[in-house]
Amino acid sequence: MSTVADVVAIGCLLAGAFLCLTAGLGLVRFPDVLSRMHAGTKPQVLGVLLIMVGGAIRLSGWSATWMLLLVAAFQLLTAPVSAHLISRVAYRRRHVRRDLLLVDELADGGHQDAVHRGDEPGDAPPEEPPPAR
Repeated sequence: MSTVADVVAIGCLLAGAFLCLTAGLGLVRFPDVLSRMHAGTKPQVLGVLLIMVGGAIRLSGWSATWMLLLVAAFQLLTAPVSAHLISRVAYRRRHVRRDLLLVDELADGGHQDAVHRGDEPGDAPPEEPPPAR
């Protein structure tokens, strides 16, 4: 393999490792759920993608490259969904520090009652069981 490709692969691998390290440090260092979620998803996803690119450049063969593309695609699909679910549960369980929020868009409208009840806005109330005989 050429020297230029090796240097680019090493650069991608080192940059990806650094971003994953900063994501781990952010998970330990930040004070609240939303900040930790941001630190755990944003740099980590880019770090994993850079590691996948570096691995694809370094490895020869289409089978390894397709496998790395598949891993990268699953990473891009699952990280935003998991971050959304974590933030939603944290907001509903009141684990979000409101003093750190600049704008609380979910506090407006009818969503606040749903936070108190713990169900979705627009959901039907739970059915009562039939009377015992």
